[in-house]
Amino acid sequence: MMKISSQLLLMLPLALGVGVAMAFQTAINAQLREHLHSPLQAAFLSFLVGTIILALLVYFQSTAKPSLGELSQIPWFLWIGGFLGVYAISMSIYTAPKLGFLTFSGLVIFGQLTISILLDHFGWLGTEKIPVNWQRLLGSIVIFIGVLLTLQR
Repeated sequence: MMKISSQLLLMLPLALGVGVAMAFQTAINAQLREHLHSPLQAAFLSFLVGTIILALLVYFQSTAKPSLGELSQIPWFLWIGGFLGVYAISMSIYTAPKLGFLTFSGLVIFGQLTISILLDHFGWLGTEKIPVNWQRLLGSIVIFIGVLLTLQR
């Protein structure tokens, strides 16, 4: 069981904020698709704005910037995060309006839980090994049942 600490109390609203931001981002990008008539163009504009913001943040960050040599030493699989982001944003723009935002969000959360259980259990990608237990499985199953319930309109 996780121990309640001041750091945990800070992390909870920050993580909740990610969920809020993702739901708003999906709804905003879906509207953007309507104006641009393309999920890919909407995703491109979203990433362009995000890239500009990140470039400014990195520019003003005091941390040393990596050299090209350092960048070339990064394992190949660590470069696919951008691809996964393009998939996630583009598919959310395409599917969320068709599924409904509640069902879409439930499916996203269930997908995240499922792969997170595997990442934790096997310690993939350098994560700490946390074995699957009945509580984790039950929590995931409850979320899945919740998703099924959202399909009823």
